[in-house]
Amino acid sequence: MSTPWSKMAQNTPSSVVRDMLQAAQAPGMISLAGGLPAQTSFPLEAIRLAYEKVFMSGSAALQYAETEGYRPLRVKIAERLESKGLPASPDHMLLTTGSQQSIDLICRILLDPGDRVLVESPTYLAALQVIQSYQGVSHGVACDDHGMLPESLEEQLQLHRPKLVYINPTFSNPTGKVWSRERRQQAVDLCRKYSVLILEDDPYGEIRFNPEQLDVPALAALDAASYEGPSNVIYTSTFSKTVAPGLRTGWILAAPDIVKIAARAKQGADLHSSSIDQRALHALLETFDLDGHIRHISQDYEERMKKLTTLMASKSWDGITWNSPQGGMFLWLQLPEGMLASNLFTYGIQEKVCIVPGDSFYAGTPELNRMRINFTHTDPELLPEAVERMDRAIQRWHASNQSDHVVTM
Repeated sequence: MSTPWSKMAQNTPSSVVRDMLQAAQAPGMISLAGGLPAQTSFPLEAIRLAYEKVFMSGSAALQYAETEGYRPLRVKIAERLESKGLPASPDHMLLTTGSQQSIDLICRILLDPGDRVLVESPTYLAALQVIQSYQGVSHGVACDDHGMLPESLEEQLQLHRPKLVYINPTFSNPTGKVWSRERRQQAVDLCRKYSVLILEDDPYGEIRFNPEQLDVPALAALDAASYEGPSNVIYTSTFSKTVAPGLRTGWILAAPDIVKIAARAKQGADLHSSSIDQRALHALLETFDLDGHIRHISQDYEERMKKLTTLMASKSWDGITWNSPQGGMFLWLQLPEGMLASNLFTYGIQEKVCIVPGDSFYAGTPELNRMRINFTHTDPELLPEAVERMDRAIQRWHASNQSDHVVTM
């Protein structure tokens, strides 16, 4: 008999990037595709000692725990957020299995089939997948280097009357761009005006190459400073990029009623996230200089980014441009008109270098000549060879394009 799939299962697409990453596992492949931090950045010894401390304290870490998460860790996170200008309370927080679960829980409790969600154009691919899985409809808002265009956002708010605006405003995935303070305030004001919630996804915000030059508060902080009462911004972040993704610990900071209903939804999903990991993170934060660690990995990532872009610039690729991110993990490339990133991906695989075409990051009509590159995961010693392979892939494209225009007599 055929399996009677639910509507949700039928509407959950396969991750294009995850599928592509399977190709990255081929022997000899150099991958610039995934959104992975450098494994050398993980504070392995500090994490080992933190787990040792947890196990030495007894068996409580192996027991079921409260859905909202280990309270001492919520207190620590709230203190960190407060120190960075974001009002936070452990009572308004839910610990999650990474910020990916945060996105899923918020969509689960807010979206009915057919509900609209506004997103940046382009935006985080996995957020689009979650929205689609709940039969929501994503609509892209036009953006420039400073964030969503206010006139486009207001037009879409009026046209679609969305349930939610999903944004990734600081070193975004895939573009690596940072919204300006002005655009953040305008988005907060417009969403207040039309009574629409904002989901602010901030996994990369602390990875800043020049933090003293970047005054960009979270939208949640601007909302709290501008308006009284419950926050209109749901803020989510994670330890995946600053400590290690294997710990699978993120959080939601939101108005109490949203946290309450999200916790109820989480109970149906997994009861609670790993209590051992939460306790270990708390033990780590009590003794480990996380801010110093973040400064260290930020400097490392900046060096990797500069090395990669210098190597790419040395090739003088005609018509290929990219941004210069101030933090985060990604470069966003624009190819010449007519050079499809999907074709370049195919040639790259043949040359054993894996990159990500940008078309899957769009809610509407995609730009087919866009491409995302990760600069944080690949061993810096492999970057020269990675660029050589990219160069050969580009030459393959040019050769193929020229042969397509050869006129036979």
